[in-house]
Amino acid sequence: MSRAWRKEKHQNSLSEVYSSINIPKDAGFWKKLIAFTGPGLMVAVGYMDPGNWATDIAGGAKFGYALLSVILISNIFAIILQHLSLKLGVVAERDLAQACRDHFKPTTNFILWLLCEIAIAACDLAEVIGSAIALNLLFGIPLTWGIVITGIDVFIILLLQSKGFRWIEAFVAGLIFVIFACFGYEILASKPDIFPMLKGLIPTTQIVYNPSMLYIAIGILGATVMPHNLYLHSSIVQTRNYSRDREGKKMAIKFATIDSTFSLFLAFFVNAAILIVAAATFHNTGYQDVADIFDAHELLSPLLGTSLASIFFAVALLASGQNSTLTGTLAGQIVMEGFLNIKLKPWLRRLITRLIAIIPALAVAIIYGEKGTMDLLVLSQVILSMQLSFAVIPLVMFTNSKAKMGEFVNKTWLKIVIFFIAAIILTLNIYLLIETVFPGLV
Repeated sequence: MSRAWRKEKHQNSLSEVYSSINIPKDAGFWKKLIAFTGPGLMVAVGYMDPGNWATDIAGGAKFGYALLSVILISNIFAIILQHLSLKLGVVAERDLAQACRDHFKPTTNFILWLLCEIAIAACDLAEVIGSAIALNLLFGIPLTWGIVITGIDVFIILLLQSKGFRWIEAFVAGLIFVIFACFGYEILASKPDIFPMLKGLIPTTQIVYNPSMLYIAIGILGATVMPHNLYLHSSIVQTRNYSRDREGKKMAIKFATIDSTFSLFLAFFVNAAILIVAAATFHNTGYQDVADIFDAHELLSPLLGTSLASIFFAVALLASGQNSTLTGTLAGQIVMEGFLNIKLKPWLRRLITRLIAIIPALAVAIIYGEKGTMDLLVLSQVILSMQLSFAVIPLVMFTNSKAKMGEFVNKTWLKIVIFFIAAIILTLNIYLLIETVFPGLV
């Protein structure tokens, strides 16, 4: 039987920016929506990070447009889960980590925190490698030096944090626009077949019955729905200064859900664009085995007949890596403060997170080179998949609880939907883990 939240006072999530962005009370719909816009874009970043690129490229090159439906379904899952996350933050006035600390015993909390930190380190690892690969493709900087250079972004984050949360949101929005524009160009240059592309949005039984297609499909799901985003969203939605009463919370949920849903459709466009470009460029030209960011970059220009294709591809990858590392840092701060009630200075937290990612990436780049870093990128996504259920299950538990959510508890139809989503995610991620560790066993 679920119990209500504990009554003792707790620290506000991200207390330095809590309720710092004003929402105009008597303004119209659009002004309020603009004031609430931002957290959704920051969450969407995690759904288009470098970890997604390899699975999207492999899916498009090998199976054409068939796996577009998997990206669409993954995105719908993400929209629903992020809605639950923001609702928890608004109604409970706690982020997911704080909610876990409130509900579970210390031992369970410590295990959940440890798993989440591993997932954030894995996510940061993907971003370090993605940024380093982009620097190598654009400027010829060796991977080892590129990995070291990625540590400099700590100063960008510190500068933005000192100016206010709106600056961070604006920076993220700017980089999303760069990614969006680059892939808009890539799609125009690759000239995809419209009708097969639209047909690819409809799921087929072949995805389930073809083992290699199923494996990539699960990889797309695992790389798309990001566990740290559930912690992040439940916190940053509270940066808005709205009335913390019934009507204020209803308004906040409404506008934050619109912000989140629209932003995640932008992420869907980016992920779908990567797969579409790979399908249009490689699938019918004898390059079905392309599953590597380096190979994709090298082949885009000669196959599409323009050098800009490879340049925009690398620019988008760099923007994606830098954007994701910024939101990953915030998620790390939220998780540590929420689970352990420990506050670290932002620069120290960032340095620790970055070193945890840089050291293994640097070691692998020095010893194994390009191939090793790509394998490490794939491994980071498997680790994220393992962690996902440990974030989804508590989130579903809390938002399904009448004692905790009151009148904002999930409706019956939503409970049924999220039960199936949680079950699918848990089952597919277990399959992915077994297939990765013991190939051919299932």
